[in-house]
Amino acid sequence: MYQSGLTIKDVLEDVSKNLYVLPAIQREFVWNPEQICRLFDSLMQGYPFGTFLFWKVEPEKSSQFKFYGFVQNYHERDAAHCPELGTLPNRELTAVLDGQQRLTALNIGLRGSMAIKEPNKWRTNPNAFPKKTLHIDLHAVRGDDEEGEAYSFHFLEPEKAAIAETALWYPVADILAVPNTARLSQWLFAKFQSRGLGSDGELFNRACDTLHQLYTVVHTIPNMTFYAEKSQVLERVLRIFIRMNSGGTVLSYSDLLLSIAVAQWSKLDARQEIHGLVDEINRIGSGFNLSKDFVLKAGLMLADIASVGFKVENFNRENMGTLEKVWPDVRRACVRTVELVSSFGFGEQTLRADSALLPVAYYLFKRNPPDNWLFHQDHKADREIIRDWLIRSLLKASGIWGSGLDTLLTSLRDVIRDNHDVFPAEQLERIMATRGKSLTFGPEEIEDLLDMEYGDRRVFPLLSILYTFIDVRQLHHIDHFFPKSHLQRRRMDKLGCDNVYIDECLAARDKFANLQLLEGLLNVSKNDTLPVDWLTATYPDAKQRQAVLDRHDLGNPPATALEFFEFYKARRDKIRQRLILLLSRNTDAREAA
Repeated sequence: MYQSGLTIKDVLEDVSKNLYVLPAIQREFVWNPEQICRLFDSLMQGYPFGTFLFWKVEPEKSSQFKFYGFVQNYHERDAAHCPELGTLPNRELTAVLDGQQRLTALNIGLRGSMAIKEPNKWRTNPNAFPKKTLHIDLHAVRGDDEEGEAYSFHFLEPEKAAIAETALWYPVADILAVPNTARLSQWLFAKFQSRGLGSDGELFNRACDTLHQLYTVVHTIPNMTFYAEKSQVLERVLRIFIRMNSGGTVLSYSDLLLSIAVAQWSKLDARQEIHGLVDEINRIGSGFNLSKDFVLKAGLMLADIASVGFKVENFNRENMGTLEKVWPDVRRACVRTVELVSSFGFGEQTLRADSALLPVAYYLFKRNPPDNWLFHQDHKADREIIRDWLIRSLLKASGIWGSGLDTLLTSLRDVIRDNHDVFPAEQLERIMATRGKSLTFGPEEIEDLLDMEYGDRRVFPLLSILYTFIDVRQLHHIDHFFPKSHLQRRRMDKLGCDNVYIDECLAARDKFANLQLLEGLLNVSKNDTLPVDWLTATYPDAKQRQAVLDRHDLGNPPATALEFFEFYKARRDKIRQRLILLLSRNTDAREAA
């Protein structure tokens, strides 16, 4: 029977005391700030809050299970996981089986903060994750926008919210400590007086109504309706959890499978191990954005589970027992794989398909190379074979790592299992070709590569294999050789260019033949300087300057936009010849080049 009578304030007080906890089978918090804002807006409008499923854990059983706390101060990079609570013996606990996302959203909105990476900033930048707390604008007119939202909730940096001139932002978390609505009215009156708004009665009444409604929602209305499961048998609880969650699409299937794995491992903590590995590999190099889905798939592949598909039957007790036994080696292979591709210059911004790493991880798992394999000269040839195979698989516009992925991975695993003295690139390519995933590039595909534009994730890997002398272990930017700012219609009009020529230049401006890899500091210094001027200043020695031009296929660099299109066509032709030699397996095509 469902029960009700709990207010949000009551529940959050118990959350702060760890009386409400999360069982190990639960997933991580996955909501974004906009979803939290919509939840609070729904509560303010009196929409149904949904029911909760709780698991009442008896005191004598509480030490037998592992529990986690609710996220309070979420940090996308440094604190994205639910905190481990350790053992909680002899305590009556309420474990949340359904409703974790909503409760965590309330906990963050009313007691904590969120720090999400700002766009166009590196994950390693300490300023990329500003701490923001939930606020409501008391000046906003209640409306009904396209999303059906009536109130203005936003996560803001507190310092910026406090000095906003066009809005009156109230920190939502402050409402928890307010004893009664009279105090709210007093606070609001003082705030209006300090802003010189004391005479605006309509605005004051609107703000007062909003603030009082927030107080009522949090302190007074018994929003929390729940069902309490009292069985102490974990298998029954797991079945209930899956039944309650598998019907919706919000909870990913891999979350459910991870929950099953957590329940099946006997010695290691699957949740801690898998999330810990995700965190570790994402911190390598310039940073990656690999997920638990990648780690779960790697576990199935490297443990030689018959099928690598995300199916419940693949996560049975026998298979999970096998994975637990080999987990240290699986972990080591995954870390080494990401270290390897990081040394190839890849990171979050440039790795187009995570699944491409899985055959490499399986190879390293089976071979178990020595510790110096990543950097010693004796193993350079093996690393170069992997690099060439990986990059060609990522360059295919059709997408090697899309449809039919599970059967492809299983076939590649079979090849590597029998051939892992060196990376078996040729054997893998033959298998891939039989499945319509050839790594040979025909003339049309090479033209497609030449037509790639700035922002395409294939640009970096293609530049890196065209110009292998570049040390991609150092930070490099993808740079417009001829500055984009000098190829603007208005600017070219002033040079006397006709419309046809301008259109040709604008179409070519962002394409591959006008792009290069430039070391970060050099790119900053270059900025929008014209190529001839920048080259002369950077390489004052004429012989050194000519060597740079030759190595990068730059020919005669254009002095102004008037010479750009001829330069572009000449460099495109040179790169085409290189690509035919590099990517074509066709003897006739190579000879023609």
